[in-house]
Amino acid sequence: MPGPRLDPLVLSEDERKTLEGWANRRRTAQGLAKRARIVLECATGASNAAVARKLGVARSTVNMWRARFLAGRLDGLADEPRPGVPRTITDAQVEEVVVRTLEEVPEGATHWSKRELAARVGISPTSVLRIWRAFGLQPWRVEDFKISTDPLLLDKIRDVVGLYLAPPANAAVFAVDEKPQIQALQRSAPVLPMVPGTPERRSFDYVRHGTVDLFAALNTATGKVIGTLSATHRAVDFRDFLDEIDRQSEPGLAVHVICDNLATHKAPVVHKWLVEHPRFQLHFTPTYSSWINQVERWFAELERRCLERGTFCSLDELKTALEAWIDAWNREARPFHWTKTADQIIDRICRYCSRISGPAH
Repeated sequence: MPGPRLDPLVLSEDERKTLEGWANRRRTAQGLAKRARIVLECATGASNAAVARKLGVARSTVNMWRARFLAGRLDGLADEPRPGVPRTITDAQVEEVVVRTLEEVPEGATHWSKRELAARVGISPTSVLRIWRAFGLQPWRVEDFKISTDPLLLDKIRDVVGLYLAPPANAAVFAVDEKPQIQALQRSAPVLPMVPGTPERRSFDYVRHGTVDLFAALNTATGKVIGTLSATHRAVDFRDFLDEIDRQSEPGLAVHVICDNLATHKAPVVHKWLVEHPRFQLHFTPTYSSWINQVERWFAELERRCLERGTFCSLDELKTALEAWIDAWNREARPFHWTKTADQIIDRICRYCSRISGPAH
């Protein structure tokens, strides 16, 4: 049986351009783009069934949008107003929530809670939370910062970042630091393993079986780590670790060592060693700027994957675990890729200093 006779769908030139724009632009909502494609196909004279097969939609969908377009043209493709409860929160209340959050604190407290602010404004706590989310406000959060006071801040940033982004030819670059006082902690009760629906559980209290210091040198090109365990982290221990780097580095290569401003790195015994090993050159990070030393990122992996949930019944067990972790890392070593340029870092520091030195602070 033939279907019902379709009303002809003819587009003007302006309508065709608008529909093609909706159908082809990536930012157009996908629902509107599909409706535009349906109308454009219908304008070719194809039947609703043929359009449905070509676009992979139901025939009833094609029937609906053809009729909606014939009745309202382009406006007929827009979403109709949806039913729902009328808005109960006024713009003034939204403004009051935002202003009080940014400019006031409740008496005897440092920041608003959603219930305190809801009681003050006269709306529900859920509404306060929605307003905070809409404006990106999180009164319960705080972040710490420390601005370096190093007089050579800019020079040191350019020096260290330059080694990451454009390392010298015929040279090895190592990010070096110590992780002191790693504790061999044994939980006072056995760790309960993870089961479906319940995470691993461990007792809060523990017994400490001693500490050990870890010297680590991260090769920024290969990601491999040279590690040495020590009972102390004196200047002579750092010198001995430089000897270890020297032994494991390819002869003939210059060696650039990035380290922080710890006094043991600048002790006379270290200066004497550097004079005797001219291929080594130390590069110091700015004060209060451990974030710029890539080995700190490796220490974070060590803490997260080996130490944080580890249980060690003795200092020897801790040392064995650390050596095993370093060996496992080096078997599948991968470098950390530095992306920020020195100028980008300096510009961000300048913007931050401008903010904290403004009249609002």
